[in-house]
Amino acid sequence: MEELIEISNRLIQSTKTDFKRSLLDKVDWNMPLIEIRGSRGVGKTTLLLQKAQEIKKNGYKVMYVSLDLPYFFSQSLFDFANTFVKYGGEYLFMDEIHRYPSKNKNSDWSLELKNIHDSFPKLKLIYSGSSILHLFKGGGDLSRRKASYLLNGLSFREYLALNKIAETNVVDFKNIMDNHTEIASELIEQFKPLPNFKNYLKTGYYPFYKNNEAVYYHQLQQVIHLIIDTDLPYLTSVSTQAKEQLKRLLGAISTTVPYITNMKNLGALIEVTDHRTLLKYLQILEEAQIILLVKSDAKGNKQIQKPEKIFINNTNLMYALGMNSTEIGTLRETFFYNQLNNNHRIYYSDKADFLVNEKFIFEVGGKNKNKKQIAQIDNAFVVADDIEIGFGNKIPLWLFGMMY
Repeated sequence: MEELIEISNRLIQSTKTDFKRSLLDKVDWNMPLIEIRGSRGVGKTTLLLQKAQEIKKNGYKVMYVSLDLPYFFSQSLFDFANTFVKYGGEYLFMDEIHRYPSKNKNSDWSLELKNIHDSFPKLKLIYSGSSILHLFKGGGDLSRRKASYLLNGLSFREYLALNKIAETNVVDFKNIMDNHTEIASELIEQFKPLPNFKNYLKTGYYPFYKNNEAVYYHQLQQVIHLIIDTDLPYLTSVSTQAKEQLKRLLGAISTTVPYITNMKNLGALIEVTDHRTLLKYLQILEEAQIILLVKSDAKGNKQIQKPEKIFINNTNLMYALGMNSTEIGTLRETFFYNQLNNNHRIYYSDKADFLVNEKFIFEVGGKNKNKKQIAQIDNAFVVADDIEIGFGNKIPLWLFGMMY
């Protein structure tokens, strides 16, 4: 325990706080059990350490620990928490929860967390793990106990802050729809959106790009392999054959993006004949934040039908997968869907590109995109790239990157 305390203190003390993710202010840190989900590389560890540092400065007994440490090969999480409480512990931050090795076949991390939560009601528990944590069918039912949050990659607004280009407030969707001209006019006084936006689309989504841009795309390729080969087996039953089929499925999708879904052809490409299995694979890749599924505005059982289009999750992954020649329209649509999918209901539209919140129709394009296609539709807007300021129903694309 003493060695783990030393490691914890060193990591907490050395964590930089000059840039913080917007999710830090959205989490209800008073909850007794908090889950932070997210893909590899989006910054979950830094977020935990920053909050641990803040709480520790306020005089509380805090500890951070990564659950893939060799210590937990033989020691149980429950016994560790019990000892921490005896040391006067008040806040326990646990990273990589899904990597915790179970001690017997009747137990797992979710059951041990449940028992810790029930046995030490004054102990605050905060844990992080893969974006697919909720697919895990563990022994402990945490659904009624936990507050769960999803950490995505950097927004364009956060990218600007990380690079010390501009510090701006979050602009919500409604404000953009009502006042986009005024908002854009104010923001361009602080920074030049267009060149920075181009850079963001290439290398700005994952915070670790600043470590070494020369190997960034190679690292993103490795992230995809680690998610499929390492994270998935911890959380869901995925055979060796299924892992290979998932990689081939991603390869098939990435050659033609957006992929206009033909389930029969897609199944034939990866040698999967069962429609439900293929849908399950697509869901896993979406939950792992590798792809985006654009579905119709379906109700009830129709929600399990095939997606209409499939995108790669974000534009950085598109470049990492060697899609430099991708039509610029796909980059624009991917960015728009990625940013709005976080907090809004976004669907396929047969009238334009997207339907948002069952009300707004959006057509995404370049600066010369006109309203001809949507001229006769109520609540219809053009989202245009390569413009700083819009007018009327024409909104700059970059502005939707300021929403978180």
